[in-house]
Amino acid sequence: MATNLNNLFKTSILNHKTNQKNNLFTTTTQKTTRFQVTINATSNKKSAKQLIESGSIRTILPKDASIAMNSEGFILLDVRPNWEREKARVKGSLHVPMFVEDKDNGPLTLLKKWVHFGYIGAWTGQYLTTFNSEFLSQVENVVPGKDSKILVACGEGLRSLTATSKLYNGGYKNIGWLVGGFNRSQDNDFSEIEGKEKLKYATIGGASYFFLQLLILLQTVSK
Repeated sequence: MATNLNNLFKTSILNHKTNQKNNLFTTTTQKTTRFQVTINATSNKKSAKQLIESGSIRTILPKDASIAMNSEGFILLDVRPNWEREKARVKGSLHVPMFVEDKDNGPLTLLKKWVHFGYIGAWTGQYLTTFNSEFLSQVENVVPGKDSKILVACGEGLRSLTATSKLYNGGYKNIGWLVGGFNRSQDNDFSEIEGKEKLKYATIGGASYFFLQLLILLQTVSK
């Protein structure tokens, strides 16, 4: 009887250890699989540079924009903030800002505001901005068809370049990028312009462009 109990006890311990190993293997396998899925999902997102180099995003010069819009069916999407668009805009273009005014009063934002108004805002009329977290969903509201041809534009081409990759990774596959932005456009590149200023002057340029890039870099790092 004692021998039988010992054998039963040993068998139970062996079974318990075996189950522990199996559970550990299953859990590890599940974690590894989830990790691989996460890696694959991340790797599927491509940068704007990769998309342009592969030809997935088409580059369109301002002088060719009207042909792309009138003959090929591209919809012009203006991703500049409201205050730039109010100065000058292409009539009939859609508008979803890639950046919006940053109204946060946290320590980092206050520091950026101090830099901004000390070196930029006071003499350019630009507001401190932050990424528009609802950008993709707002574009989906105005352009629900993911197969639509969209020509993305901003003032100098930097913000629209970022927007193209977000749209592409969000399911839009027929995307064009206005190279150099509206700053490089000439008076006759677009048929009708609304606003009080010339389109090419509606966005800051020159020396202040460096500081605008610096602000965008700060905003990216702080995310």
